[in-house]
Amino acid sequence: MKKLQVKPSQLQGRIEIPSSKSHTLRAILFAALADGKSCIESFLPSPDAYAMIEACRAFGAEISLAETENRLDITGVSGQPKQPDNILDAGNSGQVLRFVGAILGLIPGYSVMTGDHSVRFNRPAQPLIEGLKQLGAECVAMKGDNHAPLIIRGPLQGNYARIDGQDSQPVSALLIASVFITGETEIIVDQPGELPWIDLTLSWFDRLGLAYQREGYTRFVIPGVQKMTGFNYRVPGDFSSLAYPVAAALVTQSTVTIDNVDLADAQGDKKLLDVLVKMGANFEYDANEKSLQVLAVEKLQGVSFDINEFIDAVTIMAVIACYAEGQTIISGASIARQKESNRLAAITAELQKLGADIKETADGLSIIGGQKLVNQKNLQGYHDHRIVMSMAVAALAATGECEIAGSACVAKSYPSFVEQMQALGVDMRELTCA
Repeated sequence: MKKLQVKPSQLQGRIEIPSSKSHTLRAILFAALADGKSCIESFLPSPDAYAMIEACRAFGAEISLAETENRLDITGVSGQPKQPDNILDAGNSGQVLRFVGAILGLIPGYSVMTGDHSVRFNRPAQPLIEGLKQLGAECVAMKGDNHAPLIIRGPLQGNYARIDGQDSQPVSALLIASVFITGETEIIVDQPGELPWIDLTLSWFDRLGLAYQREGYTRFVIPGVQKMTGFNYRVPGDFSSLAYPVAAALVTQSTVTIDNVDLADAQGDKKLLDVLVKMGANFEYDANEKSLQVLAVEKLQGVSFDINEFIDAVTIMAVIACYAEGQTIISGASIARQKESNRLAAITAELQKLGADIKETADGLSIIGGQKLVNQKNLQGYHDHRIVMSMAVAALAATGECEIAGSACVAKSYPSFVEQMQALGVDMRELTCA
């Protein structure tokens, strides 16, 4: 097992954020389902991406990887995936489980999909199961607990499905699968949440010329048996990853420049910047260079906000709130309990170890900033990349040295995290536990 050792640091310099995980996974899946060849450049080389690649290969896509060029060449299955000859493993990715699970519903035969401990026990599959069953497929959770492993048998038939949408991934999954079903599909979504990720999926529909109708986020109609041709695509920077160097600069009152930031992209996590401005952050953006400069500010002010539309930032926003004056109330975060870890409980427990005044609420967090934080050597990462990176940032402006166990998981979204923090002057090392 690996752990991060972090000491208080000041930052300066320039880095380039990694490519978007959300776009990478969608690009691979759409290319695997397309007719003809696609080329994806600057994809994020993460465990989730490799899990998606292997799953798409299993249903018939041909994928070659040019790692030195960070490029994928994919020949798709023209909307007709074949039955895998083995169990598919989503690894640690709930998105791979749900997106590929829906595609397996197109196949007139049995498929089995599983994942790691987090996917099998902390990532509910019930909305996907219900949606697939309503559209004519068989879908069973093997343990009877609405979690993976899933047994799926198609084919799906265009008709009507009504699912809970608090987690956006099952909604996106059914939207994508509906493109290839015979007949028209109507999807009704109750309690829609994480709305920018639905927009992100539909931005891919627009890019590829796929037809759909929508009424806000509660009703979608998808014509069936649509065709899409192969495409070329360069993956933009990841706003979820952007949050960590931005936060590191803010809590240490440092100035840094971050490249590969496209504010015109559809990713919802860019809303984080709007909240930070309300807290007192100061940014300068160069649209031509796609660069964001984070300017040093003396103090931040606590605010209240709903984080549902950029939910992946809940842990790092909690860290920033600890260094802001006054109270910060984060709401709309209940779904964060069903990510790679229970993120609300995890970040509360770990920040409390440092002396933070943070409490978990029914749907979020309440933080009183301005407490003196003291680093500890017994911090846990919960096998969750966002917990590890958030606690590493928290350590930068605390006193003493901290150690965070289970740091290998940061490769899920930010493989170069340690190296980039070091490039900015952070005293951070990854160690192997005895």
